[in-house]
Amino acid sequence: MKRWRRCGRWWMRGLLGAGAASALVVIAANGRLRMLSAGHRFTVPTVPRAPVVIVPGAKIGPDGQPMTYLRGRLDVAVELLTARKVDEVLISGDAEGESGDEIASMRSYLLDHGVEPGLIRADGEGLSTRATCERARDLFGIDRAIIVTQHQHVPRAIALGRGAGIDADGVDAYRECTRKTLVRNTIREWLAAPKAVAALTVSAQRPMRSAPASP
Repeated sequence: MKRWRRCGRWWMRGLLGAGAASALVVIAANGRLRMLSAGHRFTVPTVPRAPVVIVPGAKIGPDGQPMTYLRGRLDVAVELLTARKVDEVLISGDAEGESGDEIASMRSYLLDHGVEPGLIRADGEGLSTRATCERARDLFGIDRAIIVTQHQHVPRAIALGRGAGIDADGVDAYRECTRKTLVRNTIREWLAAPKAVAALTVSAQRPMRSAPASP
């Protein structure tokens, strides 16, 4: 009986130790992303001009319209175009996403808000923030951009953009949502940080690929 009790205590200590170690990794990774993005977060009026604004995709509703997070990103992109902070917009997301065609939804929203078709470029295979940034550089020849996304996501997006070879600045998007959605997305973003830092470490060890001419 005593032996089982001792084993139980050891297991509990091991679990607590592993949990503490995991928490430290998450905290350190988030700190790293904030450090890498420091000095590159702006508002619409203060952000330095760039050729293009990148809008990462997000969930769309059953009616095919952008939901609040994505709508907030697109609204800021329209503001940047109107303020002549950018010349065009790259919408990047999953054209075959679980919630529907993010690209078609984003394009339709921009057109409905007065954006000319010729100012919209699209990548239907931007399946993650990292993929969005790397494909923007490698397939579209983008080496300077503004990335618009919600404040929890901005540090990771900027860091991954700059890690992909893009001189990226970020602007916080609007985020009208419930407290539950805000908490869920914040936790998800925090937990995504270690993977992003690992990807940045790997990419830093690879030679930079030259970008092709913009299509």
